[in-house]
Amino acid sequence: MRLHAHEFLRRFLLHVLPGGFERIRSYGLLANRNRHERIARCREALGAPPGDPPTPVVETRSAELFARLTGTDPTRCPRCGTGRLLLVA
Repeated sequence: MRLHAHEFLRRFLLHVLPGGFERIRSYGLLANRNRHERIARCREALGAPPGDPPTPVVETRSAELFARLTGTDPTRCPRCGTGRLLLVA
């Protein structure tokens, strides 16, 4: 679809709230309370396959995540490789 710049901006700005307003997501299908049950019922009504169960959040330290992603230990001295780096300030 081709739109003139003015029409594109008009349609885009229909989604922007006026100053002082806030989006409220505490109602409807995606409200937090019982959201998973309502979405499951909607999928069942539509004949869609059930979604994947939510994955549990596992907290990891940034150093552990960095080491797992890069294969290098960020707490080791980059020069000699044997000493430990400590955050001083």
